[in-house]
Amino acid sequence: MPGPEQKTVVISGGTDGMGRAVALERFARGDRVTVIGSSEEKGRALLGQAADPRLRFVRADLSSIAEVERVVADVAAEYEAVDALALFANRVSRRRKETAEGLEFTFALYYLSRYLLSHRLRPLLDAAPAPVVVNVAGVGTTAGSIHWDDPQLTRRYGPVRAQLQAGRANDLLGVAFAGGAATKARYVAYHPGFTRSGTDSHDIPLVRGALKLLARFFARPVAESVRPVVDWIDHPPPDPHTAVDRGKRLDPSLKTLRPDDAERLAAYTEDLLRSLR
Repeated sequence: MPGPEQKTVVISGGTDGMGRAVALERFARGDRVTVIGSSEEKGRALLGQAADPRLRFVRADLSSIAEVERVVADVAAEYEAVDALALFANRVSRRRKETAEGLEFTFALYYLSRYLLSHRLRPLLDAAPAPVVVNVAGVGTTAGSIHWDDPQLTRRYGPVRAQLQAGRANDLLGVAFAGGAATKARYVAYHPGFTRSGTDSHDIPLVRGALKLLARFFARPVAESVRPVVDWIDHPPPDPHTAVDRGKRLDPSLKTLRPDDAERLAAYTEDLLRSLR
């Protein structure tokens, strides 16, 4: 039976790869785990690992603001506090497409869902004794930037361009979250490096095949990449914001972690959300 150290963990993108590995590891340690994913089939397969109410699956399209808000309501109805929020959800889109709310898909799924989950679940995080948010993205990478004149990439869309912009947005999300309203939650931005995870998600067969081949020889095992995430849930770093790239703690003065850019993106995001209400 779970002991007094039982944690409550919420994981977005938790039916595949690294997210799934974290979910199963934390469940095995006795935690209550809610996994959010878009595939009912993968969710059922995850739950098939254990017939136990401590492991929950919530199906949701996290590119939709309305769906994220529904997930937040579900989590709030289920738990009084959340010890850890782990953010993994992402998917490459070869062509530009828009969500039901008219937002560019990669921006909405990879960045905005993480923004919303972090901020909307903050009251539950602050109700836990030592809460932590772990955002698994590409911190430490300096390629790409926020296209301030066209964040929705209406003019020059490309899948790499969209992924890099959303990655840099997640870098700034952590800076703004830690430097904004007072919160107990520690925020960790984590880049695990090339990992044998998510290689089946690319929608171009040739690229998908190449990624799987490269992963076979050069990628880190999933268990190795998720080990820090699993450990941070038990032992959050002492600082409000920590950025780690493949085991190396990053200098907060890195150009992709500038507080003024973080404030600018946070203001843009809140204006965007207000305009969509």
